[in-house]
Amino acid sequence: MIQSMTGFGKHVIQLPSKKITVELKSLNSKNLDLNARMPSAYREKELELRKLIASSLVRGKVDFGLYIENTGDSTSAQVNEVTVKQYMEQLKSIADGDALRLLEMALRLPDAMKTDKEDIDEEEYNSIKEALLEALKEINKFRSEEGNVLETDFKLRLETLSTLLQEVVKMDPERQGTIRERLEKAVADLTVEVDANRFEQELIYYLEKYDITEEKVRLNNHLEYFTKTLNSSDSNGKKLGFICQEIGREINTIGSKANYAPMQQIVVQMKDELEKIKEQMLNVL
Repeated sequence: MIQSMTGFGKHVIQLPSKKITVELKSLNSKNLDLNARMPSAYREKELELRKLIASSLVRGKVDFGLYIENTGDSTSAQVNEVTVKQYMEQLKSIADGDALRLLEMALRLPDAMKTDKEDIDEEEYNSIKEALLEALKEINKFRSEEGNVLETDFKLRLETLSTLLQEVVKMDPERQGTIRERLEKAVADLTVEVDANRFEQELIYYLEKYDITEEKVRLNNHLEYFTKTLNSSDSNGKKLGFICQEIGREINTIGSKANYAPMQQIVVQMKDELEKIKEQMLNVL
């Protein structure tokens, strides 16, 4: 069963005074490319959260967002009364003004507000991890559903490739006969006498050079191996990509050896189907 690298997961947990939201988005990438956005106060836990994400998602361009919203009455920011009073006295000595106006000006000046750095509560952090694990479940479910769509498409295209290969197999004897006739006619048109035994030897050598028996067998084996890997319990996009390369190599060799227009037309169709598989393969985990 394969998985796509495209996915989205989100989970929200409401605490008595805070709302925790975790979002995960992923796209295809050769390796794990993780971008984390979170409040600076929670950066000390970033490495551990990254490890959780990496162990679950493995590959892909992943955007991780942690959002903390205070929903209670408490706040970590407080007015620095001593500093604000000093500012107001200094401002009053410079210019007259009512107290409210001086207060507004003082609050805009540096250090008028003080923020105490809060240590992350263990219970809160456990809630963050819980939200992340739930978001990971959601994104993996999304990836599996996308993977099912890709798998269905791959199987249809593999079936098409197998059908085209059978056409090549059926056509091969006709192709060899046509090549033989073409060569015999070319020799018959010569004005010089040709040794029949030597010609037969050269003809056999020429036909062997354009023989595609091995390519047909190997291509069939690669298609079966692709299907077997596709049906395995693990999603291995890189392995499937390597098999695609081998399939492409055999198709190209058949095309170069064909020397027969009807077969080359089939090869073009095979290349087209394989190219579509390769495009979708970029998104397989």
